[in-house]
Amino acid sequence: MSLRHRLLQDPYYRFQSVAELRTAAALGIKLDVNRACVDDWLRLPGLSIHQARTLATLSQAGVQFHCLEDVAAALGQPVQRLQPLAPILQFCYYDDDSLDAIQPINPNRASQQQLMQIPGMNAVLVQNLIWERQQRGAYRNLVELQQRLQLPGSLIAELMHYLRFE
Repeated sequence: MSLRHRLLQDPYYRFQSVAELRTAAALGIKLDVNRACVDDWLRLPGLSIHQARTLATLSQAGVQFHCLEDVAAALGQPVQRLQPLAPILQFCYYDDDSLDAIQPINPNRASQQQLMQIPGMNAVLVQNLIWERQQRGAYRNLVELQQRLQLPGSLIAELMHYLRFE
């Protein structure tokens, strides 16, 4: 399987090198720094679990990262050490009062109506998600949701910003 195919099909592919990061960035794959969870950060080469948790916890607490220097400061690292990650990092800004702000929901607790509000979700998918949840229990993470519902990577890439597993 080619690297391009793996990058496009697996939303949790863990990058092995800076060259792979550049390839992913060229394919349009980005990591939204202000919405990234621990698993998202762990995809990047050179970041530890501790660093990933620190960044995810800060963003969940409302800290907005505006540039690479902010991420470096949060980690207590020189910005030069993080510079190789820059091609894939995307700094989106969110205002909690904005109508455009993404408010991720937990698909294990969400109602049919809430799920239907998510772009990319249709009635059949929502019905399957709820049925599968009732039959086999809660989804542990995005990968499990993708596997159990047999969803394509392109749809998962669209949905991942709207779902939060707790």
